[in-house]
Amino acid sequence: MALNRQFQIFDPQAKYCEELTGLVFDMQRFAIHDGPGIRTLVFLKGCPLHCHWCQNPESIGRWPEVMLIPGNCIDCGKCLMVCTEGAITRSNDGKKIIDRDKCTLCGECARLCYANSINISGRYLTVSEVLAEVERDRKFYERTGGGMTLSGGEPTAQPAFSEELARQARERNLHTAIETCGYARWEVLERILRYMDLVLYDIKHMDSGEHRRLTGMSNELILENARRIASLALPVRVRMPLMPGLNDSLENIRATAAFAASLPNLEAFDILPYHRMGEPKWRQLGQTYKLHGVGPHTRERVLEMFDIACQYNIEVTVGG
Repeated sequence: MALNRQFQIFDPQAKYCEELTGLVFDMQRFAIHDGPGIRTLVFLKGCPLHCHWCQNPESIGRWPEVMLIPGNCIDCGKCLMVCTEGAITRSNDGKKIIDRDKCTLCGECARLCYANSINISGRYLTVSEVLAEVERDRKFYERTGGGMTLSGGEPTAQPAFSEELARQARERNLHTAIETCGYARWEVLERILRYMDLVLYDIKHMDSGEHRRLTGMSNELILENARRIASLALPVRVRMPLMPGLNDSLENIRATAAFAASLPNLEAFDILPYHRMGEPKWRQLGQTYKLHGVGPHTRERVLEMFDIACQYNIEVTVGG
């Protein structure tokens, strides 16, 4: 696969500068659920976990990816004509098909598709380019106590870029937060966290075997890192994405809430109810969504789990 720039590799001896480049797949302004106040979310590509329910599947891969939205296509045929690799064809019923093994990510099809049917998820930006976008809403941050939140994917998958982005944001007196699954070597995670004001820490399942089945990785490193963060005196919000039939047993709710309560730096325990808004993106990537047909919990079921978590004498929220 031909890429324009190399993915950033962590180098503890690197001489950082504002031209350090990272792979960003989205930037969301006026966010209110990922840290205090009004915030700008910076979504970075790359994640060590492969959660069955991932709402941002375009964030998992550590490279740009083609996304096809068939419903937007007006059948102008320009993408077929411009693709020199023959990566775009038609199926027997006339629908567009993208052979991602042939695609070189030149971006010509996306550039010519004014119907927004073909997109490239992931663009390489410098630290200064990202912060220029973040700074656009400084007045809102100052009025509401907001700032910048690094999300993904997993920000620690691009550690050098995340660290430098957070460092320069701190220099500009911006409140910084990170959403992380915690699956990273401590020396990598700690370097980024020293420039953070808040940690939003995902815990998917307390049973290591179930965690591996649902995400591809065990949870020992994640839980150990959660304990280590306490040494940095950083406030932590433990977040539990609630997945029907996967991690929503009352036993797991109790175990997760008890673990959260054991953290001396806990600010709150956030229950994040399941939704299906990310499902179409799996199809756009040519992949299968494993939770197809699974509906969200009822309000009564969510409140039952909320009440259980509250028994551990911690601040509990629904929805973050």
